[in-house]
Amino acid sequence: MQKETQIYGLRAIIEAINSNEPIDKVFLQKGLKGELYKELESLIRKNGINSSYVPIEKLNRLTKNNHQGAVANISPITFYSIENLIEQTEKKNTPALFLLLDQLSDVRNFGAIIRTAECTGVDGIIIQKKGAAPVTADTIKTSAGAAFKVPIAKVNHIKDAVFHLQASGIKVIAATEKTDNTIYDINFKEPVAIIMGAEDRGISPSILKASDYKAKLPLLGEIESLNVSVACAVFLYETVRQRS
Repeated sequence: MQKETQIYGLRAIIEAINSNEPIDKVFLQKGLKGELYKELESLIRKNGINSSYVPIEKLNRLTKNNHQGAVANISPITFYSIENLIEQTEKKNTPALFLLLDQLSDVRNFGAIIRTAECTGVDGIIIQKKGAAPVTADTIKTSAGAAFKVPIAKVNHIKDAVFHLQASGIKVIAATEKTDNTIYDINFKEPVAIIMGAEDRGISPSILKASDYKAKLPLLGEIESLNVSVACAVFLYETVRQRS
């Protein structure tokens, strides 16, 4: 199993970005100044790379090396484009099945979802460049290696991915409690993409509005929601049931 790679130092990270390394996230020291630091900030913005401003203590915990105020994680996997994912499904005899994750933040939830996606024949997972859980060693471990088997694409905005999928004849289904429809009212036999929202706030209102259908899980107990990876598994296995 390939492990996550960490790089540190302003110039090293600048070179990695310019070399098109698949950088998942950059941690920057709060309040730092200087030309190299500004150059790195500019590159991060230009390339839409996920980043966080953190205290120096956080960087010192991430690495014992001379980080110069910046540490980056290089993804252990290669990301696809959304065009690649759609093109691959057009060559298959089965209806497309995609997952869109709207700024899911927990790496273990992400890993669990990837594992279920592999088991249920998902054609690809689409995440946003900024605000999404990175693919880390923990993600790989929780996915039981499935992260190397399920294609994952990064996009600038999930909403753009929704429109792209719809233009390709793929219906977009939002998993949300803000509807009267349950998953048993939805036709999963056609080409579909299922959107799962962030752990704390669910799916963004603008993305909910852009979706073709909304569906919820019936909850019979007193707790108002399921863990997102569990809810995702129910949606995916309802798709498998309908298509079997």
